Amino acid sequence: MRFSALRVLKEGLTGNKGWGPHWRDPEPKPEYDAIIIGGGGHGLSTAYYLAKNHGMTNIAVLEKGYIGGGNVGRNTTIVRANYFLPGNQEFYSHSLKLWEDLEIDLNYNVMHSQRGLINLFHSDGQRDAFARRGNAMINQGDDAILLDREGVREMLPYLDFDNIRFPIYGGLYHPRGGTARHDAVAWGYARGADQRGVDLIQNCEVTGIDIENGQVIGVQTTRGAIKARKVGMVVAGRSSQVAAMAGMQIPIESTVLQAFVTEGLKPVIDHVISFGMGHFYISQSDKGGLVFGGDVDFYATYSQRGNLPMMEHVMEAGMTLMPMIGKAKVLRSWGGIMDMSPDGSPVIDKTHIDGLFLNCGWNYGGFKAVPASGWSMAHLMATGNHSEYASKFLLDRFRSGYGLMDEEGTGSQHNLH
Repeated sequence: MRFSALRVLKEGLTGNKGWGPHWRDPEPKPEYDAIIIGGGGHGLSTAYYLAKNHGMTNIAVLEKGYIGGGNVGRNTTIVRANYFLPGNQEFYSHSLKLWEDLEIDLNYNVMHSQRGLINLFHSDGQRDAFARRGNAMINQGDDAILLDREGVREMLPYLDFDNIRFPIYGGLYHPRGGTARHDAVAWGYARGADQRGVDLIQNCEVTGIDIENGQVIGVQTTRGAIKARKVGMVVAGRSSQVAAMAGMQIPIESTVLQAFVTEGLKPVIDHVISFGMGHFYISQSDKGGLVFGGDVDFYATYSQRGNLPMMEHVMEAGMTLMPMIGKAKVLRSWGGIMDMSPDGSPVIDKTHIDGLFLNCGWNYGGFKAVPASGWSMAHLMATGNHSEYASKFLLDRFRSGYGLMDEEGTGSQHNLH
């Protein structure tokens, strides 16, 4: 079915009894043209664009749990294209353009809200760095406005501008940045892929990857063996574990990133705000809850729960920046498993095994990258060539040292990104 205002009105007046399932729940077939391991945002978008852009419909997405139960539902929902280095710039710029047309493309409300993102700076050095970043964004064709202290005060009067340790000097305003509803993004891509013939196989954990004479021939799962000549590994924080099934050791370290939601409040925060000194970021959801987060927990884990010290650190940063939120009650928190690469940038590449492809290393950029990641991964799997938007995301850069993209300028170590 297609969604429309008339259909929503009709269902609302008749008890919402006419809605059907958003996607099928098929049994796995013995063989497919391509298999995507991972039913999160990146895996679902890969399947969708394989079908839409390349006409491949005999595809299965294998998810060990339920669709949208992993990292795509465990983030702070921020969408932006404010990257600095060539390689990352054009990729995230393309992703934002896809975001802007996504609801029309999918015929699904992903609640994409371009409310604007403001990165605050707190020193002369940070101002210079953000001025350079803003100029790079404009040269790429994106939008950026450098705000002085009074410009920020006019937009965000509730911040603590006179904090002794971290006075606010100004901010870099990215008007097209914003948020989207993470669950709806997963559901929209799942529905779109299913409508194009893709099989979404839930509760189907991959337990092995079958390789014969250097060619992938399929996978072993908890629901039996499934054959395919093309297999994409798109499993975020589980990338190292799945790659190990193919005998690969990849330069990924998995750690947890926590996020938090408060009780519903009246509208108070109109933008996405990023604290330049405390690594704190916050927005307000359509239901009124304040959604915020901070640093990763800085220890390797596959757990989806974080620790109390980092929770305290995030709360302290929030109170430092905007004391007004101090009385808001935190309702819940969750953790997403981050697949951290040594240079803080992702991998979309072939492997040394023919027909086996790798998509990983998204660090903090996973949710905002969902459309372009799927677009580029689909292009690679269908054609064997790298998309122009992801031509720098090569796995070999960590072996050769050539083409590393240290976006933060902090060095090529996992724990620095």
